[in-house]
Amino acid sequence: METTTETIEILNDLVLMHNDRIEGYERALHEMEQVDADLKTLFLNMIDESRKNKSSIANEVQVLGGDVENGTTNSGKIYRAWMDVKAVFTGHNRKTILSNCEAGEDAAQRAYNDALDTDDLPRYIREMLIRQQASLKRSHDKIKDLRDSQS
Repeated sequence: METTTETIEILNDLVLMHNDRIEGYERALHEMEQVDADLKTLFLNMIDESRKNKSSIANEVQVLGGDVENGTTNSGKIYRAWMDVKAVFTGHNRKTILSNCEAGEDAAQRAYNDALDTDDLPRYIREMLIRQQASLKRSHDKIKDLRDSQS
């Protein structure tokens, strides 16, 4: 029973992180200038990615008999950096926005690393999280490459 409770807690932490990520990219979309319209598709894809990941994770929480967390974090253990990122989208500077997005993507990677460091995750959940983390890493790398291309 303790393992199931711990697994639900770990998965709910990831649900909250994805809610933060969605909110962060929605904020970035709002703060972008027209000259940054090329980022719109990228950010919308990342929002969609988090919605799909969150849905898969939430389904597992329910299968395990847990309640899925709603909202975003206020003082989370593993995703505080993303909340900080959301608060900084005020400069309307492309490089700053991309740097802040990269910091959020770093936080997402840390959240998945922390979740996967748990020994008692069921194998099928571990495999799902590994796939999701790999997809998020590709998103991180896209953001980093765009940021690095800015002068």
